[in-house]
Amino acid sequence: MARPRLLRAAAGLALLAALASACATSSSTPTSTAANASTIPELSPDQKVSIVFESYNLANVGTWKPVIEGLLRDFQAAHPNITVKGQPPQNLAGSANSGDYVTSIKNQVLAGSPPDVAQITFNALRFAAGSLGAQPLDTLVGREAVQANFGGEHPFAPKARTLGDVDGKTYAVPYVFSTPVLWLNKTLFTQAGLDPAKPPKTWAEVKTAALAIKAKTGKDGVLIDCLTKVGDWCFQSLVRSAGGRVISTDGTKLSFADPPGVEAVSMAADLVHSGVMPNLDQKQQVKAFSSGQAGMLLESSSLQGMFMAGAKANNWQLDATQEPSFGSKPVIPTNSGAALAIFSKDPAKQRAAWELIKFLTGDHAYTEISSKIGYLPLRTGLIDDPKSLQAWAKANPLIKPNLDQLARIEPWESFPGDNYLQISDTMMTAVESAVFTGKDPASTLAAAQKQATSFLPRK
Repeated sequence: MARPRLLRAAAGLALLAALASACATSSSTPTSTAANASTIPELSPDQKVSIVFESYNLANVGTWKPVIEGLLRDFQAAHPNITVKGQPPQNLAGSANSGDYVTSIKNQVLAGSPPDVAQITFNALRFAAGSLGAQPLDTLVGREAVQANFGGEHPFAPKARTLGDVDGKTYAVPYVFSTPVLWLNKTLFTQAGLDPAKPPKTWAEVKTAALAIKAKTGKDGVLIDCLTKVGDWCFQSLVRSAGGRVISTDGTKLSFADPPGVEAVSMAADLVHSGVMPNLDQKQQVKAFSSGQAGMLLESSSLQGMFMAGAKANNWQLDATQEPSFGSKPVIPTNSGAALAIFSKDPAKQRAAWELIKFLTGDHAYTEISSKIGYLPLRTGLIDDPKSLQAWAKANPLIKPNLDQLARIEPWESFPGDNYLQISDTMMTAVESAVFTGKDPASTLAAAQKQATSFLPRK
């Protein structure tokens, strides 16, 4: 089946100029203004405030939306003076299908009415801080308050605390994310004569298992949701695990066409050429795996609830294991997901937004989000708390691979500058082309890297 092409319009010079005039910060160097030199005042108990919270989780009418709506009701019960209007990203159409949710915020910034607090994907962090006017939380509420929010009875995992930082300042609080998990159809493994208790640990073993599943059951052997624009975060993990990076550590030079990137793409292309991996987009992959038509799927753990429901409805057994390795090289998982940032310029709304951020990254919220959606509980101690996730974790061992990988997680790289999406799109278009249309991985990636380099900020 042909893969639908996902298109994203490039921002023109007029749009960038409008953004620059609409926002208080520069895209190249996030700064705080004099107006934000002191922390915002606390709300008085009888001070009524209304805020808008934009979350892409609210666009999902299945597993995610009811959980987030429930949390917003819980927040308002605890903060009767704060009214929260939850909304999904606005008027995105194809952009939402490609994982681009920040365009919604950008459009609202241009219209002069951004959401007061919003969920932004990590690849858009630098753009949000530099061009969209995301407020530096260290300035709004004080660095001590920001760091205190990471503490408490069940502190944030150390690796998660700095994922919302830009140039040493916290612009967003990490909220929901996961790592790439290899989901397994135990039923197909058994039918293919494989032992589901000994899942593949390397990509070579994945190919062997996929060939057996295809030959013995006629079903697809493996799917990898890391090879299109929506899979940028996961593709970065493949490259890192092959020994490379998509961009240099100082953010000045693209490197996805280096040998590790070629190795990652060649591995995926070989699975296609071997007949065990079909050409499907993300929605098609999720549907195929949920309905029991594929043996393995490398995908975010946030779809755990959906896969559990699919397995039950279609009478097959679900399991999960960690991301496979390239031979003896260590697996380096990257994170998907998002952080919470404040865009309001009104001090009262900023304080209300901060209260919402604290609530949504607190013990109760993570208990709900992890047990009902499948995202990682960034407050990992909740797993051992009998009043929280202990019983659920024991009853749902599928969380273990994702939780184990949290200790080794490396950030989803945010490409620099206003053209960060064009860089990502150029890279992922080349990946998709090399994997599914038979183009040479090395030359295809090299040409894309040359083109994408022109989108890097000029010093």
